[in-house]
Parts: sequence; C-alpha cells; structure tokens
Amino acid sequence: MTRAGIGIQTAQARPGRVSGQLHVYDGTGKGKSQAALGVVLRSIGLGIASAWPTRVLLLRFLKGPGRTYAEDAAIEALQRGFPHLIDQVRTGRAEYFNAEQITTFDRQEAQRGWDIAKGAIASGLYSVIVLDELNPVLDLGLLPVDEVVATLRRKPDHLEIIATGRGAPPALLQIADLHSEMRPLVHPTAHQQGIEGIEIYTGEGKGKSTSALGKALQAIGTGISRDQSHRVLILQWLKGGRGYTEDAAIAALKESYPHLVDHQRCGRDAIVWRGQQQEIDYIEAERGWEIARAAIASGLYKTIILDELNPTVDLELLPVESIIQSLLRKPRTTEIIITGRCKNPPSYFDIASVHSEMICHKHYAEKGIDLKRGVDF
Repeated sequence: MTRAGIGIQTAQARPGRVSGQLHVYDGTGKGKSQAALGVVLRSIGLGIASAWPTRVLLLRFLKGPGRTYAEDAAIEALQRGFPHLIDQVRTGRAEYFNAEQITTFDRQEAQRGWDIAKGAIASGLYSVIVLDELNPVLDLGLLPVDEVVATLRRKPDHLEIIATGRGAPPALLQIADLHSEMRPLVHPTAHQQGIEGIEIYTGEGKGKSTSALGKALQAIGTGISRDQSHRVLILQWLKGGRGYTEDAAIAALKESYPHLVDHQRCGRDAIVWRGQQQEIDYIEAERGWEIARAAIASGLYKTIILDELNPTVDLELLPVESIIQSLLRKPRTTEIIITGRCKNPPSYFDIASVHSEMICHKHYAEKGIDLKRGVDF
C-alpha cells in the first residue's frame, strides 16, 4: 500500500546486510566529516553490544599537524573512549592551497596517505575506513583517480569505506553505493540578528542524525581538551520503539562519559502518517518538547540535539511559535542541533546560523540492498 505525505518509521525488525558499501559525502555544506564520525560511533556501539568489535581507521588527508580542525575534538573523544578501536593517521600540510600552489611535499603526503589506505584495505583488520578529504585530493590531481577507483572496487566485501570532502570526481561517484551532497542554505535573518549556535540538518539524503552524533562527540571532546564539562542532551522524537543501533552507540558513549551524556526519547513504536496522527502522538511530542524547553533554558548543556524535531513539527504534532521563542532565548554558549526531513520547512529555519540540506543522489537501498545495522539504522 502506498501512502502520500510525511511518515516516520520507528524501530522495526529488519534484516541487515553483511556486505560493506562505499559512501561518498560531498558538497559545500557543513556535515560531511561529522556524518562520517557519526557512522563510526554507531558502528563502534554495535560492535560493543555484540561479540564482534568494530575497528576503525580514520585517515585524514590535507590535515597535517599545526592546525586545528572542527572534528579534532570529536576524534579525541572517540580515542579516549575507545582507544583500542580507533586508529588515526593525518597527512598533508596545515595550510590551505589551490591547484597552482601544489608542491612536491603535497604530492608525497597524498601518496603516503594512499599507501596507508591501500594497506589498510588489503589487511582485513578494519570494518570501517574513513578517507576524510579524499575527494579534494583527487580533485586537485594529487592522486591518480583511476588507481584509487580500481583499489576501492577491489575492497574486501565486509569493509565499509566512507570518502568525504568537496569535489568528488565523477569516476568515484560512479562506483559509489551511496552519494549524499551537503548543500548549504543561508538565512539572512540569522546573520542580520547575530544569531549563532542553531544548526539544522535536513533533506532526503543520508547524514542528518549521523552528523548530529558527530556534533555530540565534538562537544565532549572540546570539553576534554579544555578540562571543562561539556554536557550533551540527545532528545529524539518519533522513536519510541526499541532496536535502534544508535541506542547502542549512545549507550557506549554514556558508558565512557556517563556524567556528560543524557538521552531522552519520545513517541510510539509505529509509523506516524500525516492525517492519521493519534492522541498519544501529540502527548508524546509535547512531553519531549517540555524536556527540550527546560533543557534549553537551563544552560546546563553545551550541546542539545533535537533529533527528528523537523518531521514532528511538519506532522503538526507541535506548534512552531513556542519553539522559535525558546531558540531565540537560548544561552549563547548552548548549541542546538535540529535534524530530520520535512515537506514544509518550519519557520524556525529562518533563524538557523547553519543549515545543510542532504541531497540524495544515490543510495544502495534503491537497488534492493538491505540496510546495515550500525551504519544505516
């Protein structure tokens, strides 16, 4: 039976694919590396909850020592929390450069990183390999695209590979199983009024909740690096069932940082369709918002993730005006991350300081491939 409109599917018993896929996150919007780290966290959480630990390699091109990057704090949180599961290698120089400024060192560093990547892919030691900023490396001509594509085609069947960065070449996109483009949307109101710390991730593409998990890691890692407590609240709507592997990821995070992570969820274990909302849907949505409103006003949290708030409002389970007022009154030191697709953008989008729309160009689910626990759901 086909239904029209917005519907959110909660936890369901479903098969999980065994084979790994090639993900590509590109575009000029924010959230590419965050999404990759969110997948890493989900995968680790699944491994901890099972008898098969997940081991991850984070290989970062164009990000040599001497410069700090937004995801450094998130990676520090991962490494401190799961030191035996995370390997990290950084290559390149600290400065930005264009095609006319390429040096011999840049080519050598790119090749060093790729040699490490080829060895890691062949080793079978890893279940997830993140090739962060591989896309611009290829776009700059620092590595031969044909060789990279041929190697990725021959990867072990179980291995999940995630390539990030702007400018993914067509040959890489052609072999990708998943391609999400992060497209930035600018809201003049936020800039004109000096509104900061409200980030929205929406769209049909993959990477919204995973980017939010990456932001949670970033907040925790920032607190660690500054010897401060950066508490995080993860509040999820329309996810009242059981069996989400992000639950395992969040549980693993809470195990490593029990005093820093709070997790609340609301909703029922069912699909909520427009026009078929039940009274319990309104009650649960309002309960979640009461928690969120108090948390925002309290100033106790440095980062608050409002997961699936967008479709909750789009389904008219919550009024938008009270949300706008709470967001406008939030402490300046509190970051709010809002996720979820929606058919009709709520008016609070106008006050977002960062807004990335995930555009789905390709997804392996369209080819009938089962989703994979710890990566997709």
